[in-house]
Amino acid sequence: MQIGILTLAEKKKSMEALILVDIQPDFLPGGALAIAGGDGIIPVVNSLMPLFPLVVATQDWHPQGHRSFASAHEGKKPFEVIYLNGLQQVLWPDHCVQGTPGAELSNAIHLNKVEAIFRKGMDSGIDSYSGFYDNGYRKATGLAGYLKARAVDRVFVVGLAADFCVYYTALDALKEGFETVIIEDATKPIDVQGFEKAKKDLTAKGGNIMNSEALLG
Repeated sequence: MQIGILTLAEKKKSMEALILVDIQPDFLPGGALAIAGGDGIIPVVNSLMPLFPLVVATQDWHPQGHRSFASAHEGKKPFEVIYLNGLQQVLWPDHCVQGTPGAELSNAIHLNKVEAIFRKGMDSGIDSYSGFYDNGYRKATGLAGYLKARAVDRVFVVGLAADFCVYYTALDALKEGFETVIIEDATKPIDVQGFEKAKKDLTAKGGNIMNSEALLG
C-alpha cells in the first residue's frame, strides 16, 4: 500500500520526524558489510532532511568481538544462521566496530540537521536491528521516549539496510504507537526478496511505503 502526498491540514496536526538508520561507511560500497547501491540513497536523504522539523539517526556501534560476528564463532562463516542466547542470529562480517572509521556516520550526510544520535548493538551478547530496542527487547535505546517527548506522532524511516535495520525500526515504531512510513527510494536492502516480504508484513501491520517524490514534489 502506498500513501499519497500529505495534505496541509495533516501536516499541521502532525509532528513528524525523519529517522536515519545506520548510514555508515561499513554499509556503503567498499565497506565491511556493503549494501549494493547503498550510496545512492544519500542524495535522497539529504534532500528530505530540510522538510522535517526533527531528524534523528541511529548508529550501529558494536564492541570488538561482538557475538553476532562470524569471527566470534570458530568454524562459522558470514551469513550462516545460529541461535544466540535463545534468538535466531545471522552471523555477519565484522562491521561497525566502535571507534573505527566504518562505524562513523557517513560524512556525505548533512549531519548538521541531525538533532540526536542513538547508538545500538553495544551489548556484545545480543544484536540490535531496531533503532528502538535490541533483538530480545531487553534494553531500549531511548529513541521512543525522545520522540514522544517531542510530541512526534508520525515517523518516516530511511537508511540501511531496508530488509533488516530499517524494517525492524519501522516495526518497533508501529509498536510504540507512531504512524510509520518507509521511504522506499531512500533505503536499499541486502536481499530484494527479503524486502518484498518485509514490506508486505509492515503494511499488513498498519505501516506505509512511499517514495520521496510524494514529499519533494
